[in-house]
Amino acid sequence: MITFERFKLANGLTVLFHKDVTTPLAVVNTLYDVGARDETEDKTGFAHLFEHLMFGGSVNIPDFDAPLQMAGGESNAFTSNDITNYYNVLPAKNLETALWLESDRMLSLAFTDKSLEVQRNVVIEEFKQRYLNQPYGDVWLELRPLSYRVHPYKWATIGKEIKHIEDARMEDVKAFFQKHYNPSNAILCVAGNFELDYVKETVEKWYGEIPEGIKPARVLDAEPEQTEFREKIIERAVPTDAFYYSFNMPERRHEGFYMCDILSDALGRDKSSRLYVSLKKEQKLTTEIGAYILGSMDNGLLVISGKLNEGVTFEMLDKALWKELEILKEHPITETELARLMIKIRTAKEFQEQGLLNRAMNLCLFELLGDANGINEEHAIYQAIKPSHLQETALRYLHPANCSLLKVKATQHAE
Repeated sequence: MITFERFKLANGLTVLFHKDVTTPLAVVNTLYDVGARDETEDKTGFAHLFEHLMFGGSVNIPDFDAPLQMAGGESNAFTSNDITNYYNVLPAKNLETALWLESDRMLSLAFTDKSLEVQRNVVIEEFKQRYLNQPYGDVWLELRPLSYRVHPYKWATIGKEIKHIEDARMEDVKAFFQKHYNPSNAILCVAGNFELDYVKETVEKWYGEIPEGIKPARVLDAEPEQTEFREKIIERAVPTDAFYYSFNMPERRHEGFYMCDILSDALGRDKSSRLYVSLKKEQKLTTEIGAYILGSMDNGLLVISGKLNEGVTFEMLDKALWKELEILKEHPITETELARLMIKIRTAKEFQEQGLLNRAMNLCLFELLGDANGINEEHAIYQAIKPSHLQETALRYLHPANCSLLKVKATQHAE
């Protein structure tokens, strides 16, 4: 059970406080309800670019990292298609340093030509290194638009193309900040060994005078139901042929999300999973294979991916894979197998929640989903799932008409 307190400032900032008397550290985590899905198709990669710009200094603090490091702390951030999250970990006695830094850049980020140019170049280099110049690096640049035709999930967090980052103008950047970076669009979590009154007083001190702003309305194009199998083959200089089967699945708040999570574990979580045992270990069709869900807020993807063994064709793999999926649909997962999967899920969750930072981040995430207490309710949701539910879910989603397949064919020049 993860305990927390919730309060709200007059300017709309939602604040969560999680007390942990066992640690000398404090965490200040800020989740902004903005991700790549909030971009327009002609200006993608902005949420990620902005994550970098937020470290470029604010009006009153030209160097974000220096004061935090002097206080014995560290910070980082990440962007997804759904959210942008900033976190600071530092000694509890220096909590106010993190609140000062975070509140100042929420209030008054410094928009300088130098900062924009520096961070633009950093992001462009990341685009090249991680997505264009690395084996299989552009898979998600290809798989997303194959799997999504309408919803903005059809582009990756890094953006559709480098040109969108190259063309980013100062007025675009300022408009993005003004729209999304305000108290009404943020969730702050303070975690550590403090008293609630102190946290309320200190957060009010640093954030209370920031103007409220308006939480932007999110009106996204809904992805229509997929009705036919899609396939795309790309040739790349990669070591071996690879495959990516993506199946549409429910959004994060839907009960089907949890069922797809369990199904993906049954199929390809580890070396005891069905696809690993059958396709890799017994039939030796692949050198690696796994299954996972993306965890998207809106309708997401369950992905089965891997690499072919030498001499194995895509057709051989395809036939064997669909056979395994049919077995899953025709014969429900047994109570014993389900119990084993649930133990792994529970263990992974408990291990993750040992860390103060993970608890703070997850509290913010569940608050965004509707209620931070959802972090304590997930176990009951998983426990209520029965083999028959999983069979129905497999029949509903794991079929060709709901699938998009990306094949990466190794060219003869691959090393």
